[in-house]
Amino acid sequence: MELQKVISLRASVRKFKSEKVNVEHLKLIVEMAGKAPSINNSQPWKFLVVTNSEKLNKMADIVNAKVDKVFPDGHEKAAAVKSQVQKFSTFFADAPAMIVVLQKPYEAVVDKILTETGLTHDDVNKLRNFPNIQTIGAAIQNMLLTATDLGLGACWLTGPNIAAAELAELLDIPEPYSISACVAVGHPEGAVTPRDKKPVDDIYEIIE
Repeated sequence: MELQKVISLRASVRKFKSEKVNVEHLKLIVEMAGKAPSINNSQPWKFLVVTNSEKLNKMADIVNAKVDKVFPDGHEKAAAVKSQVQKFSTFFADAPAMIVVLQKPYEAVVDKILTETGLTHDDVNKLRNFPNIQTIGAAIQNMLLTATDLGLGACWLTGPNIAAAELAELLDIPEPYSISACVAVGHPEGAVTPRDKKPVDDIYEIIE
């Protein structure tokens, strides 16, 4: 497809067919993620593709258990919110594949003179509005667009991060990597309809 068409057709897909995803397609999705811009071209990412249904269900169980701890039972409204959080954080269990996006710390150019500035790496990262997080976002967008281009459905998840430490242990993720986000991938079950977006005139302004 043409790029603009792919961007316009992309939508978050949370219901998938049981059909497996071609392994070469999964590899291509990761390859395109690796071509995204990154802070200082650090490319601080790694992508762990999970296709084992037993493992995916175990991951969902871990996330559900953590949600139970973080959001204790309360009144009816709280229970409804908790149920929604669990649903949108664990639907990946029914996906043929989930790509776990890992990142490691990056070294900024300014890190070499931090002792002279009185700032820490985290201070500078905050001043720059967290370029490490923006870096991962760029990679994930490439993944979503590539999946759409291949006729697949995908959804960006941060809900599982609530149990990032527990998931890292289950998946045997080595230091210094940590889980940043996840992307569920599969063949969509039913038609995919992008949600309405704001008109360009509502979000566009030019300063001349």
